[in-house]
Amino acid sequence: MEGSIKAVLFIVLCLITGCATVPLAPVESDIKAKAFEVQASKSNIYLYRNEIIGSAITMPIGLDGSISGKTSSKTYFMWVVEPGEHEISSYTENTAKIVIDAKPGKNHFVWQEVKMGVWAPRSKLHEVSEDVGRKGVLECKLIQPEPK
Repeated sequence: MEGSIKAVLFIVLCLITGCATVPLAPVESDIKAKAFEVQASKSNIYLYRNEIIGSAITMPIGLDGSISGKTSSKTYFMWVVEPGEHEISSYTENTAKIVIDAKPGKNHFVWQEVKMGVWAPRSKLHEVSEDVGRKGVLECKLIQPEPK
């Protein structure tokens, strides 16, 4: 019994501390996105995943029904969008969704929380304040979106 408990703990530890990779944007793009500048007639939506937990797993992300790519630990997306409602989806063991009412000239921030699931990690999406969001994004690296 003790051996099987150690084996399970070892597997869990590997899942928590492993590191999955996703294609990162050029450093110049990351620096520009972290300036948090917004066009007056547009909105920026940042989705970030700044946790280490579940770092061995990538999580597909969609914006308005189109897959943008996958997150991994310490990464983020930034979308420049038209003002109005936009749905962000995270496809893991569950499908987490959040609708952001993007305002012109504003930044909006969504934190992708990683949660334990039955067979794989789950996620939950939270809209957070600009102060919290900026801090989270600054801990992460910009993901190169998938070509459309």
